[in-house]
Amino acid sequence: MELFVERGYDDVTVADIVERAGLGRRSFYNHFADKREVLFAAADDFQTAVLGALADANLAPTALDAVIEAFAQAAERAIAGHRELAHARQRLIDSSPELRERDLVKTAALNAAVADSLTARGVATREANYVAQAAAMAFAVGVDNWVVHPDLGLTTSIRSAVQSLRAALDADQGSASIG
Repeated sequence: MELFVERGYDDVTVADIVERAGLGRRSFYNHFADKREVLFAAADDFQTAVLGALADANLAPTALDAVIEAFAQAAERAIAGHRELAHARQRLIDSSPELRERDLVKTAALNAAVADSLTARGVATREANYVAQAAAMAFAVGVDNWVVHPDLGLTTSIRSAVQSLRAALDADQGSASIG
């Protein structure tokens, strides 16, 4: 991460990473498929944490509430103590089309896993997909807001983002059709 922050993602090579880390190339490739995976190394663990929290959650009052709480619990364990790192990581992702694409792939995999977990618990497939995507979007907005306003707290920021999403959807109910 230090190298990426210092030089930018495009100007860092695997050779630079292994030199800084004091590892060999073989060791690097035992852990990562390529250099972009360094930025996404924790994604699988995060997904496991979200799914674990969701498995233990009560789906009442709504599946969305359960998924948001699962995201919040996983984030508190994985992200809360690393605000500056989260901020630097997001800046790097935003700076590179390659990283934005990888982020979308990882998010889609998380959304699918959350939706599958919900359907396994009896939520209709369409609703499960809506909930998974809405929760992921609210989570991302919440984390972004927390990075800028750390005084809010990560969980509060995530919950606030889903409240804003609900308000926007409710407001849209009364508006005239587009077109």
